[in-house]
Amino acid sequence: MAEPNLFFRKYGDSGQEIIILHGLFGSSKNWVSIAKELSITNRVYTPDLRNHGDSFHSKTHNLRDMADDILRLMEINSIQNPILIGHSMGGLVTIIFSLLYPKKILLPIVVDIAPKNYPLDYKNEFACLKMDVSGYTSRELIDRDMEKIYTDSFIRQFLQMNLEKIDTGYKWKLNVETLENSRDAFKLNLDENIIYPNKALFILGEVSEYVKKDESSIIKKFFSNAEISIIKGAGHYLHYTHQKEFIQIVKNFISDYPK
Repeated sequence: MAEPNLFFRKYGDSGQEIIILHGLFGSSKNWVSIAKELSITNRVYTPDLRNHGDSFHSKTHNLRDMADDILRLMEINSIQNPILIGHSMGGLVTIIFSLLYPKKILLPIVVDIAPKNYPLDYKNEFACLKMDVSGYTSRELIDRDMEKIYTDSFIRQFLQMNLEKIDTGYKWKLNVETLENSRDAFKLNLDENIIYPNKALFILGEVSEYVKKDESSIIKKFFSNAEISIIKGAGHYLHYTHQKEFIQIVKNFISDYPK
């Protein structure tokens, strides 16, 4: 039986269609400002991927299923030849979608991730997300106790974007159990003979730990015509910390490509 449809937000009424895919523990809410900026001349869709945000919860969480979720989203909403922009987990979905369905998209833009297998190594994040928040009266109190688990305030605030107010307190919108148990969620297991032959863009953070400086050959192995743009001083969340530069790189790449 097919999974339910993904929840998504839509910005803009005309122009090139763009789909933006968020990362692990994220949602469409993380991309509002960028989507609005790109929607000035494009039609932008920002779905919540399965087990995230307002989309359905599933017992499975893997890249192939998420790619098929996006294919279904495109079919239901008559989205043709979109530009796919994906960050982190969303970037891995963009990678596998491009390799499986190369004729379904115009351009892939992959943000700070490479076409390789990654471990699901988020012990502290899951410890935070397993907090019972049902009896808390404020986000401030949640953050106070969460700080005992994770001292990084940026990541704490990022995780807390998944809180939803309920009558007794709060709840997590994420399907934490499935995510934590999906140990192979970030394994692409790519066929080494499959190559995406068209233009692609990989935007990387100079100081990010997700893609090392010597891994451009891995990108070129599967995306032979990929351009690689590195944002100086940026880490993994470069679309947030270096947003203006990120948007300009995306706009330049899109404008240079003939529709």
